[in-house]
Amino acid sequence: MQKVIAINEAARQSIITAQATTDEMLLQSIADGGRTAMHILYSRHNVRVYRFILRIVRDSTIAEDLVSQVFLDVWRTARQFEGRSQVSTWLLSIARFKALTALRQRRHEDIDQEDVRQIADEADTPEASLDRTNTSAILRACVAKLSPAHREIINLVYYHEKSVEEAGEIIGIPQSTVKTRMFYARKQLADLLKGAGVDSLAA
Repeated sequence: MQKVIAINEAARQSIITAQATTDEMLLQSIADGGRTAMHILYSRHNVRVYRFILRIVRDSTIAEDLVSQVFLDVWRTARQFEGRSQVSTWLLSIARFKALTALRQRRHEDIDQEDVRQIADEADTPEASLDRTNTSAILRACVAKLSPAHREIINLVYYHEKSVEEAGEIIGIPQSTVKTRMFYARKQLADLLKGAGVDSLAA
């Protein structure tokens, strides 16, 4: 019994230590070859990176493959991270580059707008997810009708909660351009939502 308690305590301490470790600390450890740090960073960010890529490439199989490529790049290039942005911003920059490259490689294919799949938020209860299904479907359909540039801004700012500065850094455009795109994206999205009969979200 004492052995079980000791194992449980060790596991608890390991979890507490992992939670107290910042992304920057993890990257430093990864740069030194730390596999445990790599596993922790992956578990923290893989779902977010997957969702981000999926909204660009609209293919779950390709998105899964690209997530692996993103974290392989992290493993190889952790030393190159200079700390000028958040680690999550750096990850999404890598993810964006890989997703756009994949799109260019399959430009000749017909990309089906309906390939986007909703991934349930882990914090949602089944009841809350069910209540939001119809509205979420309409919102996703309207976002899918935006131009790629406007869709990307909505994706970063609203789904990934990136600031104007961070969004500009990920895309590689000035903050003023981010603000302009966000203004027109919101205006176009509001019109689309009104047309779909969802005035509450369009306001």
